[in-house]
Amino acid sequence: MRLISIGFLLVLIAFTFVKCQLELATSCDPEACRLPECRCSSTNIPGGLAARDTPQFVVVSFDDGINVLNIEEYRATIYNRRNKLNNCPAGVTFFINHEYTDYSLVNELYNQGFEIALHSITHRTDQAYWREASYEDLMKEFNDQKTQIAHFANIPIDRIYGIRSPFLQMAGNATFQMLAQSNLRYDLSWPTIAHTNPGLWPYTLHYASIQDCIIPPCPTASIPGPWVLPFITWTDLEGFPCNLVDTCIYSPTDEEGWFKFLLDNFERHYHNNRAPFILSMHASIFTVHISMQRAFTRFLDTINNLNDVFMVNANEVIDWVQNPVPINEYAQQSCRSSPPAVCRASSCGPLRITDDHPMEYYMRVCNRCPRHYPWLDNPLGD
Repeated sequence: MRLISIGFLLVLIAFTFVKCQLELATSCDPEACRLPECRCSSTNIPGGLAARDTPQFVVVSFDDGINVLNIEEYRATIYNRRNKLNNCPAGVTFFINHEYTDYSLVNELYNQGFEIALHSITHRTDQAYWREASYEDLMKEFNDQKTQIAHFANIPIDRIYGIRSPFLQMAGNATFQMLAQSNLRYDLSWPTIAHTNPGLWPYTLHYASIQDCIIPPCPTASIPGPWVLPFITWTDLEGFPCNLVDTCIYSPTDEEGWFKFLLDNFERHYHNNRAPFILSMHASIFTVHISMQRAFTRFLDTINNLNDVFMVNANEVIDWVQNPVPINEYAQQSCRSSPPAVCRASSCGPLRITDDHPMEYYMRVCNRCPRHYPWLDNPLGD
């Protein structure tokens, strides 16, 4: 009888937790919602700083698997960059999905000082799957992937902070419930068209968001903890909104055009409220548009000559928002550092998801090879 009572109590606690998570968010009260833990959704600069005193953060990010097909692009464009004003290593965030990823190269990126973030285990191409995903589905895709990347790339699990949903398709409240339960800090999936000029700064979901819902469903509940890093849309050459650079329909065709395209979208932030400038793409853009790689390098060199621009990773933006300080004070802060991670690379395969699965996979990991190809319900391939 005692065991039954304890079991009932645990179920009741779990039900109460979920119920609390699903309470409808109310309008934000700035007096009650204060940094560092809470911030209303707003285009106001954190800390009440003037634009001229605010660091312009540039967040370069890449999506999808890391492998021999794209690592040379990263080595050629982003390795060994430093920010001019504070001489700290330039930050980049990689949103990585599992399939066809070489974890020894993920380890290399981590040791270069770049941020490793989550983009799901399966990256299924069925957008309805992500739109209708349950909390349990998302825990398998992202919480388990957090364990998976830490294990196979041999990097600290507590250095994995954020996610981007495939196709920027969130599952409403379930996405942020998963983030809160997985001890993940931020999401960078939610596009905004309405709040681009001035841009929307990062905020929490203690209260209702003012952000427009471009790809529904979007969260409506009060879910304290995780941060929204708004994906501020770009404008292509014909004035249409786009998010990842390689998804812009009307894009340039030569180096000078690409350079101007990058600079024009950057200046909309820089000459306004300096909301973080999100520059996201797939590495394949450098193959499809050869001139883009040269323009991208020129762009990074150009903004690095500005004394108020900092190329940082997504997690560092949240750090600053929680403790906003003016440019001169920010430039004096210590550079980020990460404990080095060794990698004893092993080549594994052929592996199958299950013994009778028709497809065979190969992978490289930083420890022993798994028995099966890691997948949902078996993220370590045991």
